[in-house]
Amino acid sequence: MKANVGTVDRVARIIVGLALIGLAAAGVIGVWGYIGIVPLATAFVRFCPLYVVLGLNTGAGEKAKS
Repeated sequence: MKANVGTVDRVARIIVGLALIGLAAAGVIGVWGYIGIVPLATAFVRFCPLYVVLGLNTGAGEKAKS
């Protein structure tokens, strides 16, 4: 797996993932908020399978550590 998630994208994924999980834990948006695990996981592994399908790479200008 070659890294295809850049730094700015990673930060955004972490913020969105934590926000969704936090809202779900607080009971604001229900259990669907735990879908925030997906952006968190893709941020930590720096790889998004959907980006491969779509041909995207937000980490193109960065050194890939894979």
